[in-house]
Amino acid sequence: MKAVDYQTYCDKDLLGLLLEDDHLAYLEIYNRHAKGLYVKGRKKLDDNDEVKDLLQDVFVALWQNRYSLTADTPLAGYLHATLRYMVIKRIVHKKVQTTYLESLKFSTPIKSSAADYLARENELKRIIESEISLLPEKMQEVFRMSREHHLSHKEIAMQLGLSEATVKKHVNNALKSLRVKLGPLLILSTICLTEHFF
Repeated sequence: MKAVDYQTYCDKDLLGLLLEDDHLAYLEIYNRHAKGLYVKGRKKLDDNDEVKDLLQDVFVALWQNRYSLTADTPLAGYLHATLRYMVIKRIVHKKVQTTYLESLKFSTPIKSSAADYLARENELKRIIESEISLLPEKMQEVFRMSREHHLSHKEIAMQLGLSEATVKKHVNNALKSLRVKLGPLLILSTICLTEHFF
């Protein structure tokens, strides 16, 4: 039997195999994207070992969260978004540590400036919006009607010609997917996530 050459597969094919628990497809995804992710990580973080650790975390997250993906998920975009989330988490964590140590040093709490806080909040909103845009088209449409236009499940069902049960399923699946992908950021006490999205 002829051996399969995974290098000839496109990302979409590899993702489809990943959803079937194909470890060799997973390895090919790593070999194909790890270098680019490393370069991107090094632009944000000076510590080589730290970037390598984050890179490992990115691919562990890919494997653990594979069932939340679909065959249409842009693989490269998903990997780069995951790395971006983890880099932001690491940077913010460092800032929190530094602020705390400085507050002990001077015996007075040091508060982040309003501009810095607003910038972090806006960045998180941008990331959430980016992740929403990756949801399947119908799920995304239902989710936006629910969360952005504040329509009830019944109103959405009537407008789209769907059952209320289908609308509810789309909203629940969207929330589940977003919480899985954005989980690392949602625990940061220094960033405010508005109920506009959740």
